[in-house]
Amino acid sequence: MLKIVVDAMGGDNAPREIVKGAVQALEVRKDFKVVFTGDKSAVEAELKQYKYDGARVEIVPCSETVTNDDIPTQAIRAKKDSSLVVGLKLLKEDEEVGAFVSAGSTGAVLTGGVMLIGRLEGVMRPALCPGIPNVRGTRTLLCDCGANAECKPAYLAQFAVMATAYGKAAFGMKNPKVGLLNNGTEEHKGDPLHQEAYALLKETAGINFVGNVEGRDIMYGDVDIVVADGFSGNIALKSVEGCGKTVSEVLKREFKKSLGSKLAYVCARKQIGKLRDMLDYAKLGGSVFLGLKKVVVKTHGNSRANAVCPSVVQAVDACKGGLVGEIADMLKKTEQNGV
Repeated sequence: MLKIVVDAMGGDNAPREIVKGAVQALEVRKDFKVVFTGDKSAVEAELKQYKYDGARVEIVPCSETVTNDDIPTQAIRAKKDSSLVVGLKLLKEDEEVGAFVSAGSTGAVLTGGVMLIGRLEGVMRPALCPGIPNVRGTRTLLCDCGANAECKPAYLAQFAVMATAYGKAAFGMKNPKVGLLNNGTEEHKGDPLHQEAYALLKETAGINFVGNVEGRDIMYGDVDIVVADGFSGNIALKSVEGCGKTVSEVLKREFKKSLGSKLAYVCARKQIGKLRDMLDYAKLGGSVFLGLKKVVVKTHGNSRANAVCPSVVQAVDACKGGLVGEIADMLKKTEQNGV
């Protein structure tokens, strides 16, 4: 049975919410086992609170934890018995392990992924790719959202290829529409990087490039994938997060103002709940680190169980859908076509 390694000690709410979310994922999907890496006694204490199939849970004890204060490269090299490093090594060495999920330090997860798992042949730069909820009730994949602050046009073209492979493998997208995040939709818009990337994307085989898109199109437009340099993509991602929190807070405040507003809330509670869920991108899972030899999912550092659960399910879907093989195949076809 497929194994998914979960970093039990990564994130602000570890191990409580990490363990809870992973156990919830076991209920959602019956076709995988979870392997927790971390403080064995702490993980066992959390597991005692839940009912689960013991045959589908394993704990690999670790004595160290990588924190956000650690320098990523140094942490990967020095903290060899950390939940993060042990988990990534299991991913690399155990053929039954298909993916690794962590809410820990983003820099350490990315660094460890490259150093310990390695890039697929031909991948110039791996990229983070989260799913953003959209008005159509599906998700828009945003690639990259922070792994590569500075990019070349060729990187952006390759992000489009990898994200297309991800959309097909994990979400059944048949011919996903790809847009380039820019400051306008016209072909001539943007700085030299984005102008050159636009020209290259038009010629890239295997993707359905539809042109430039603006920030609002991530949630409101008619595209399935938005390609961005990591700097712009991270700003876009954090803006979406801020928008969701703002709307939620304003609604909460307004509906508490008077008896009439409280009654109105009772009538509209279901619709308001749907709106909040739609604006909460964390409920769609984490960011898959595209371009590695195995599946690595980085979920938000302050994730609670309701975000950890879909991140684990996301990892299962990526493995079952053959994500790594799909990316490798698409990259080969792209090279054969000379773009």
